[in-house]
Amino acid sequence: MFSADDERQSVESILGTGFYDHQLLGMGDLDSVSGPPVWWGGPLNVERLAAGSVSLVCAALDALAGAELKLASSTPSIGAAFGSSSHLRIEGQRTQGFAQYSGFYRCMDGWIRTHANYPHHERALLTALGMASGSGIEDVLRHLGAREAQERIVSAGGIAAVVRSRQQWLNSAEGSESGRGPWAQFSLREASSTSSWTYGQRTEMPLQGLKILDLTRVIAGPTASRTLAAFGAQVLRLDAPQLPELAWQHVDTGFGKRSTLLDLKSAPGQARLHELLGEADALILGYRPGALARAGLGLDELRERYPDLIVAELSAWGFEGSWAQRRGFDSIVQAATGISQACSDAGHRPGALPVQALDHATGYGLAAAVIALVRARRVQRQTGSVRFSLARTADALFAFDAPHPPVQSLGEVQLRRMSSSYGELEYVGPPFSVAGRELDFAKPPPVYGQDEPVWN
Repeated sequence: MFSADDERQSVESILGTGFYDHQLLGMGDLDSVSGPPVWWGGPLNVERLAAGSVSLVCAALDALAGAELKLASSTPSIGAAFGSSSHLRIEGQRTQGFAQYSGFYRCMDGWIRTHANYPHHERALLTALGMASGSGIEDVLRHLGAREAQERIVSAGGIAAVVRSRQQWLNSAEGSESGRGPWAQFSLREASSTSSWTYGQRTEMPLQGLKILDLTRVIAGPTASRTLAAFGAQVLRLDAPQLPELAWQHVDTGFGKRSTLLDLKSAPGQARLHELLGEADALILGYRPGALARAGLGLDELRERYPDLIVAELSAWGFEGSWAQRRGFDSIVQAATGISQACSDAGHRPGALPVQALDHATGYGLAAAVIALVRARRVQRQTGSVRFSLARTADALFAFDAPHPPVQSLGEVQLRRMSSSYGELEYVGPPFSVAGRELDFAKPPPVYGQDEPVWN
């Protein structure tokens, strides 16, 4: 019988250590990362999570390309990249950040956190509370129990979570279910043929020409594909026309990609999708588990139809259990898993991490895993899939020791400039240098949804 230890040894022999157990994230070789080790401070070691996830990208690319790449990172660039949206300026204007009704609210017996950045989630929140507008939302929630409010909002299609302690989360059924398995959950198999993609020459970026189909939204998945694009991959992001992305979020994560719209509920849309998959090297999925199965994107069907395709999946709460189908965002996972309580202020009001670290760390982990699977397919004729969840990244954060002072300033964030169809952009570049030269994105974010659904 193939045991968990056998699986771990198989994964580590093919992909190297660092991926299998979340405890290994950032605990190994950080020689590629320079700079102060503690810069945010606080009760949780967010810095280790950030540096560890970025270092995995360095390790995966080093394994693929060898020492000739001379890849490195620094904590100032990592700190800036993890807060990229807050630093972004579009024609000199800051991005919106969290919307008006996204935040912490006191209930009768505790706190709840809501997420209403997207218009349809705001509508669901107000509908669940019987409100035509958000005026007075604090009073309505103050007269509800936290769990009752959570379930009302979720049942209406909104996003909310009770603020729990770490122990409360671990003792819950959903906490136990989402915590099963390793941080990066790989499934490997023998490739059916030699990949048509070949590693770029010394004068090219290491992922030049690699075709990535990006079906993700918000931050984590788009951060992964943005990272792959920065190293030369051809990334085509595909969105549903009925669910437009927030404009500033698209700009922040859209560097180096192409953007198209495709209705996967229609027969022509599904046909075009499968034409794209027939040429793709990797697919990154960020919708809820099973949400796209009707379009032929169930994992079993993908494996059968595209035996060499690398599939990377992302969810909020994992892929099995009572919360697997539940919507979630970084801030909501922070609230449920004990992070918000751990970051409470002196008055016991829940807090948050200094950046959306679960999203960003998961994104860099996804990118590293895709690169590792690309190498395994090219070198060892192995292919497969990998799964990540924000809840497991929260587990990784709690696995680290608390950060040790002193807290050291990283200095002023150095913004770069690039012209785009959205106007002049001031932005944070990728947190990597190649042969001593800071990496930059090859091109600005495209006009949202305006590219044709074809490969270049």
